Amino acid sequence: MSFDGRLLSGMSVLAAVVEAGSFSRAGEVLGLSASGVSRSISRLEERLGVRLLDRTTRTLHLTSDGKSLYERAAPHLEGIEEAASYVSGAAVTVRGTLRASVNPIFARYVLAPKLPLLRERHPDLELTVLQQPDVGDLVTEGIDVAVRFGPQPPSTMTSRLLLQTRVLTVASPAYLARHGRPKRPEKLVDHECIQYIDPRRGKPFSWEFHRGREVLPVETQGHVTTTDVDLMVQACVSGAGVAQVLALNVSHLMASGALIELFPEWSGETYPLYVTRPSRRLAPAAVEAFLDFCTEICADFES
Repeated sequence: MSFDGRLLSGMSVLAAVVEAGSFSRAGEVLGLSASGVSRSISRLEERLGVRLLDRTTRTLHLTSDGKSLYERAAPHLEGIEEAASYVSGAAVTVRGTLRASVNPIFARYVLAPKLPLLRERHPDLELTVLQQPDVGDLVTEGIDVAVRFGPQPPSTMTSRLLLQTRVLTVASPAYLARHGRPKRPEKLVDHECIQYIDPRRGKPFSWEFHRGREVLPVETQGHVTTTDVDLMVQACVSGAGVAQVLALNVSHLMASGALIELFPEWSGETYPLYVTRPSRRLAPAAVEAFLDFCTEICADFES
């Protein structure tokens, strides 16, 4: 099969449909009607001899052939568009609405204090911030960029590491006064440990302790299990038990003495924070500006 401009155009339309989640929204991005987008996909399917999308009245899903084509073509299409934007100067204007899905810890302790600076730099940017867990399909939910904790699974998404924050094991002075301070991580089996559920697995995180290259897993248990970080931290402050937390959101409580780190010699474990985007196509300038801004403001935090 010879390669021509119509094939490239059709694959660009397919990528826009996948990333926008519907024919109508893809049409808004591409300047086409929904029927025009549908016809372009049909022509591409006819040219390739395979069905690329399964269509229902409410949803669109890639077929296995469509998924394979998209995953292989999307990085190349992105590179072509990025080069064209650079040459034309289209990527330098930051305006419009950007939908950002952000982890609540990042939103509260990193992003919120810096929002006036973002507004000052990009007055024409309208930022919609959605505080969501570190899971979910960005394309389906219409998200332009996400900030998430944890290793990012392999996908067509593009991720940038923002920082590594330490995992600390902490308790309040009140709890330690009542139950004593454990001298070694292994002693936590005799303590009340607040469990936090990993949103990816739907199960509590395993407790580990890192010292250099040494990794020590410890089986812990407790009467409180939660998906709410703030509840876990506040319960720990009130003396409900021991918790494993991220240094990023408890540094002020450590400084005030409300929480005490139990095993500073075993604090080598870190947890990564990433900023992820599905594509540059939907809002290239706004997405790039937000990516760079997140990188800048995260540089102020100790990894």
